[in-house]
Amino acid sequence: MDTKEILKRVRRIELKTRGVVNDLFSGEYHSVFKGRGMTFSEVREYSVGDDVRTIDWNVSARFAHPFVKVFEEERELTVMLLVDMSGSQNFGTRVQTKQELTAELSAIFAFSALKNNDKSGLMLFTDRVEKFIPPKKSRSHPLRIIREVINAVPEGKGTNIKVALKYLNSMISKRAIVFLISDFLDSGYDQILKTVAKKHDLICVVLEDDREIALPKIGLIDFVDPETGIRTTVNSSSPEFRKQFFEKWQNEREKRESLFKPAKVDRIEIKTGESYIKPLTTFFKLREKRW
Repeated sequence: MDTKEILKRVRRIELKTRGVVNDLFSGEYHSVFKGRGMTFSEVREYSVGDDVRTIDWNVSARFAHPFVKVFEEERELTVMLLVDMSGSQNFGTRVQTKQELTAELSAIFAFSALKNNDKSGLMLFTDRVEKFIPPKKSRSHPLRIIREVINAVPEGKGTNIKVALKYLNSMISKRAIVFLISDFLDSGYDQILKTVAKKHDLICVVLEDDREIALPKIGLIDFVDPETGIRTTVNSSSPEFRKQFFEKWQNEREKRESLFKPAKVDRIEIKTGESYIKPLTTFFKLREKRW
């Protein structure tokens, strides 16, 4: 794409996602993501029901009357977007590819962060780390994030989530909200997933396409694996093949869940060509109930 076309696409995504953030997600985002910690604000006289652990004994002794410390939550957070740019992200059989969906989701999270005075950063990865943009808070930063996602030309084709999470841990020392956006067609990242989930608030955003779950009955189909380049021809009208195809998707899903549950990470499942408003709203509501 030339510069003019990139700017047009960025503008379209900005207009669409800013409205969603302003209308639906800004309040939910603020309520479900807590600040980094608590900072001392002031002391006041003790009232019945106050936590005795907050009593300031020095002040209380000086005035011969109990006083408690008042703390305020530190609201500024860091939001990191870990975005899968592997070959499979170019797949999409309806109105958008996974990469196009990823660009809109990245915009949603980045604009939500900005609206709540939080910083946002971006990492693009394949089987290697392609690009790292440090967290920043400015009005133009979400636009840069959108531009980087839609205009990415990665060197790698495969997927290595382990490499991405290890790099994140080395670059971000303080606790952050981490949205890992991928189709998770990978393995061997179970241990680092647990490590990152303990250090950060990790949310896995799982991208899927209907044609990865079930095939139409249209006879012989030529398949090309976008990450390995391997070509194969299959008979989509064969009941046995269709059964095996669906079972393969089920196995991948079960394998993914077996990694997510022990690590205690949240996940959001979103399909290409469908509205992401419902799954995101459901996620925020479930998180709010837990708080």
